[in-house]
Amino acid sequence: MDIELLREECLSLPYVEERFPFDEYTLVFYVGSKLFALTDLQTPNSVNLKCDPEQAIELRERYMGIVPGYHMNKKHWNTVAFNADVSDKLILELLHNSYQLVWNKLPRKEREALTTR
Repeated sequence: MDIELLREECLSLPYVEERFPFDEYTLVFYVGSKLFALTDLQTPNSVNLKCDPEQAIELRERYMGIVPGYHMNKKHWNTVAFNADVSDKLILELLHNSYQLVWNKLPRKEREALTTR
């Protein structure tokens, strides 16, 4: 996975913004007020993505390149390594799943505000 491809895919999703809330190296993608993906630009070799807890366990058991989310809630977040045994196609699927999980959890008012701007 190339970091630019990941960035382009994130920004192609509706209502997504990129920010640097932690430092100048941690690129975070938000939908509304919630983050759904983050990566380190100093060493862009993985991405943290939100995941359904049951699916997260299954993915960790199946792929060496998927581990509990680094510096995240281990139940809901995975760190997905680039150039490991996880295909770019699967990384993009997991990215879209993360986005959808976060979108679905946004308060109704926030979703409505985003869709009407």
